[in-house]
Amino acid sequence: MCKGLATPPATCLDRAKEVGARLGSLLLKSEFNLSPNRNKRRTRSRRSHSEEAVKRGDSLDKLLDHKRGVAAFRAFLRSEFSEENIEFWLACEEYKNTRADSKLMLKAQKIYDEFVKVQAPKEVNLDTHSRDSVQRNMTNPSHSCFDPAQNRIHCLMEKDSFPRFLKSQFYLGLFKQT
Repeated sequence: MCKGLATPPATCLDRAKEVGARLGSLLLKSEFNLSPNRNKRRTRSRRSHSEEAVKRGDSLDKLLDHKRGVAAFRAFLRSEFSEENIEFWLACEEYKNTRADSKLMLKAQKIYDEFVKVQAPKEVNLDTHSRDSVQRNMTNPSHSCFDPAQNRIHCLMEKDSFPRFLKSQFYLGLFKQT
């Protein structure tokens, strides 16, 4: 059943797919309307190069560099009940960009408690080595303390979820214009 609704799981999955396809179309439409006129040609050129790489399904990294790609991939993972993977990966990226060292400990603890520790609310699927490595790094968190776990989750998404995503309606709907 969907959260709080008396809807069969299959209907929830269909609804999630529909929302993901619509999201991709809306994001595509709005991205071209956001760039200022004076930079329109240059912005579209860079964007089209990036977009072409995403369209070809070159790699998960290209997709993760693309805002609409991340949104569509997140919707896909949500439909597969594994959204915690992209959420963790994005949280690690944000953590790496933390400027103030004074905030590292607090942010690191939040990520650890939410995604890494055993029985965490959004626990990601980590092998013992990766989890232990992060746990050791928590004594003195640095910008790279989550790297072993983030790399592991990236590999899981790349080998498992990404190929299925490329065959999904979420990916196909990403570039449809309405």
